[in-house]
Amino acid sequence: MRPSFENPSMLARVMPLFRGFDAPLLLALLLLSAIGLTVMYSAGFDHGTRFVDHARNMMLAAGLLFVVAQVPPQRLMALAVPLYVVGVALLLATALLGITKKGATRWLDVGIVIQPSEILKIAMPLMLAWWFQRREGQVRALDFVVALLILAVPVGLIVKQPDLGTAILVMAAGLFVIFFAGLSWKLIVPVVAVAAVAITALVLSGDAICKPDLKWPMLREYQKNRVCTLLDPTTDPLGKGFHIIQGMIAIGSGGVTGKGFMKGTQTHLEFIPERTTDFIFAAYAEEFGLIGCIGLMLGFLFLIVRGLMIAADAPNVFTRLLAGAITMSFFTYAFVNMGMVSGILPVVGVPLPFVSYGGTAMVTLGLGLGILMSIARNKRLVQG
Repeated sequence: MRPSFENPSMLARVMPLFRGFDAPLLLALLLLSAIGLTVMYSAGFDHGTRFVDHARNMMLAAGLLFVVAQVPPQRLMALAVPLYVVGVALLLATALLGITKKGATRWLDVGIVIQPSEILKIAMPLMLAWWFQRREGQVRALDFVVALLILAVPVGLIVKQPDLGTAILVMAAGLFVIFFAGLSWKLIVPVVAVAAVAITALVLSGDAICKPDLKWPMLREYQKNRVCTLLDPTTDPLGKGFHIIQGMIAIGSGGVTGKGFMKGTQTHLEFIPERTTDFIFAAYAEEFGLIGCIGLMLGFLFLIVRGLMIAADAPNVFTRLLAGAITMSFFTYAFVNMGMVSGILPVVGVPLPFVSYGGTAMVTLGLGLGILMSIARNKRLVQG
């Protein structure tokens, strides 16, 4: 009599796809996503379908995370050079044939309208991690120079669009790879020292350098205005300084415990501009106060610490550098957004991860987390 075998159930077929997923990383993601949905419901309550769309974007990001997590890091490494070349080519095409809105040429119509600079948020750390993997064991000063050139080309093209926020995120992702690859502190400390002196001088001489008839080299007028508004937003409280002033008022009015869910007056009386996108942290701080802000920061800290632990356990140079850079990119997102809303950094249009509304940014975050999960999952499956 021939033995009979039962056909495996659908659940039995699907479960192996979830093997090796990093539970702490998923927990951090769920925590931040829950906070994001909660504050979006309040901030976007009278703002059309923002809450529903935000939930849909999160589901799309979760789907991308799941798919990318199935891809072994070796295949990701094979995509590094093609993705970087395609990204730079699309940036060049955008400069020549791009769509201009509000004075910025950031979009390209390829059947659908895309923003090519978003590709570089993932392509840049992939490319530089690939480069240093190739130089493993024989990294020289010249290799760091080449890495900086690889970084400078797309960053320069993005700045020219202009899109300072995205340029900062792409540059930060690349610099994190270079730093983790072993860049000497002897080169880092002087640059930091010069930057600190320059910022101090900028703050002390704010009135002199912010005169309307004074031009700043290499910066456009609106970029100069952002810096000058940061130094003293009260010079134009109903114009250029309105965003920063209202954001600080909302954060301060939240106090220790906040005004309560759905009770933020600055938010619901529409004093906070862009309350569902760049300035959503102000809406969150008003309703949940200092305690809520600490909870949100702890959520990001949990995500970053777990990501760095995954990077430390990664099996080779490529995965270690890639995981470290992607993890620190989340820090850059959160730090720059909270800083600009709090009035300690210029307003540059950087979203708050998992909280701010935006489909493109959410897709990029999903891809980044998927790569991080792929590295963690591959390590667990190999060990198992």
